Amino acid sequence: MAAAAKKVGVCIINTKWRDENPQLIHPLSSLLRAANYTLNFNKIAPDFIFNTAGVSVAFILISSWKSGHFTETFNRIEKMRSQFGNLYVIASICTEEDNQAFIRSYFKSGVALQKPAFVAVRDPCMGFEKMLKLALIHGEIKRHDVAAKIQTETFLESVEACIQVLTAIPGIDTHDAHTLMQGIGSIEAISKASKKKILESTDLSDAKAEKIVKFFNDPKYYLSPKFN
Repeated sequence: MAAAAKKVGVCIINTKWRDENPQLIHPLSSLLRAANYTLNFNKIAPDFIFNTAGVSVAFILISSWKSGHFTETFNRIEKMRSQFGNLYVIASICTEEDNQAFIRSYFKSGVALQKPAFVAVRDPCMGFEKMLKLALIHGEIKRHDVAAKIQTETFLESVEACIQVLTAIPGIDTHDAHTLMQGIGSIEAISKASKKKILESTDLSDAKAEKIVKFFNDPKYYLSPKFN
């Protein structure tokens, strides 16, 4: 008889989240079983905690941005941010309406950019896959003892979250987003960059540079619906 596969880690699910989303437990448990994770339920503060190679990563999964409970949601995120060193917010955004609600509430909340990192997904099942991937990344970093050299948040920001935010600006495509990241750096640096800085550091046009500055600094602009 073949030996049982060695368990990779543990996933703990908030019992309240489980009770509110019973239809999602089966696909999640199937994913975790295939990845050799043990599944437990407990009264934890975030929705999920993955422990891989001794590293815990917490997640908040927001399945809808239409409920209107934005203040409550971001208050919870702020509280979790102070409690967990590795925290991500997985946001299910599948329609233009969801996009509009997400971006308006994100900037209106005043939450610090990338603290925690937000990851946009089409649906909760894709969110499960993102959580598992991030948990494995943190575990591999620990195993190879490079935590001091590589910050997973930086990886996520440069590859996914930064592009998600930048391409929400009208007229800014993926190529423009990569150009901004290469010429200026993190999304936080881009959000603080002046029009002059953008023009000096990239090959973007005057009109695009102005839209970027307005997007991050003019409330009348960034709180208005304007998605590609």
